[in-house]
Amino acid sequence: SVDPKELLDISGLKATQDYLLREVQKVYRMQGVEIGDKHVEVMVRQMLRKVRVYDSGDTGILPGSLIEVSHFNDENKKVLIEGKRPAVARPVLLGITKASLETDSFLSAASFQETTRVLTDAAIKGKKDELLGLKENVIIGKLVPAGTGMARYRNLKIKSKYDEQVQEAEPESIENVLTQEQ
Repeated sequence: SVDPKELLDISGLKATQDYLLREVQKVYRMQGVEIGDKHVEVMVRQMLRKVRVYDSGDTGILPGSLIEVSHFNDENKKVLIEGKRPAVARPVLLGITKASLETDSFLSAASFQETTRVLTDAAIKGKKDELLGLKENVIIGKLVPAGTGMARYRNLKIKSKYDEQVQEAEPESIENVLTQEQ
């Protein structure tokens, strides 16, 4: 049996994703249960959605931080546009429980496990849940951002302080920089 964390370090993200999919499907198929790959792929994607930052470059991300891949990529795009040094990170494999608790939505995390701890932590830190996911909207009884409820969320724009500062950035400059990186 292969340690998935070692596989991630040695062979990379794609090999780890394929291995986890294969192994989970093998267990279910031995029990005579057929599950579509896409369902397992969703779980694997959640388990691999974080990176650990080793070098912050010219971003504001702290070294050692465990952050979403999308946030990491957004921060790197910003500094690359400005001609600065990007951050360096490695993917991290989280267990199912840890992956469920490591979400931006404290309502979603609290619904899974460690409810008291998650809600207490959110209250102490003064967190605000943006209610952008399915689970948190179901919890509070709001229209979910899917199906007929998607129209309400389709044109939702989330602004950041950075958006106001850099409006002149040309989209093609991002593509040129990313192409040069690869």
